[in-house]
Amino acid sequence: MTEETAVVDAPRPGRLQEFWHYFRENRGAVFGLVVFVSFIAVAILADVIAPHSPTEQFRDHLLQPPAWQEGGSSEFLLGTDPVGRDMLSRLLHGARYSFFIGLIVVTLAVSGGVLTGLIAGFAGGWVDTMIMRLMDVILSFPSLLLALVMVAILGPSLINAMFAIAIVLQPHYVRLTRASVLGELPKDYVTSARVSGAGIFRLMFITVLPNCLPPIIVQAALSFSTAILDAAALGFLGLGAQPPTPEWGTMLSEAREFILRAWWVVTLPGIAILVTVLAINLMGDGLRDALDPKLKRS
Repeated sequence: MTEETAVVDAPRPGRLQEFWHYFRENRGAVFGLVVFVSFIAVAILADVIAPHSPTEQFRDHLLQPPAWQEGGSSEFLLGTDPVGRDMLSRLLHGARYSFFIGLIVVTLAVSGGVLTGLIAGFAGGWVDTMIMRLMDVILSFPSLLLALVMVAILGPSLINAMFAIAIVLQPHYVRLTRASVLGELPKDYVTSARVSGAGIFRLMFITVLPNCLPPIIVQAALSFSTAILDAAALGFLGLGAQPPTPEWGTMLSEAREFILRAWWVVTLPGIAILVTVLAINLMGDGLRDALDPKLKRS
């Protein structure tokens, strides 16, 4: 067998292997993936690894500093908050709430946005125009301001905050899906499916949608971090999760007046939000590099 034949006959890597090859070239994305997997593990195992209940109050240890600082104790490694609750336990359980927020918000936004985008792309005409003008109206408002207005109308709670953030994020999926659908409809494989008698639902969900997924997956990863950040902002303003829920934004809101006296009650939740959002954004960049064929190097 000649060398040329060996090259020609060499098996092509599978899609998963190819994806991982391009993804791991981005070291920031690999770091983001490791942090994100750790974030999920902490969210799942919070009850097991947290040393105390997140709502248990130790009245003899109000605003106790972290263990490495003078006055700290190994019983409370990251100190306590103004009412004596263990900061480490609240941060660990806060990861669960943040993951829950991101998962629910992205699921709602993707399912509603993709379905609406498919309808707009396939229907065309006045249906497409009406849907897109409605999306333009939603996008004309600052996202956090619109979420604030919706939560103020619905009432402050974690569920209402998630619903409001999902509505705010939905137009991005509508526009992205519609653009992908319009790019796929003229292609030969869609024409062949039409000629073979495929119904409209088969065309939408079996034929066209799978070829529109890469940019939607990337957008979903980035929206996950946006959802966590917006939920933390609403919690900080008192319109998201309500005390004593150990949500990171709510923890920041409760600790505002102690920022000069007890740095840890504000700094630690802020660092948790920063690291989580940064890691997910880095992972999203890696997904974009790995899934977009235009960015792949030969």
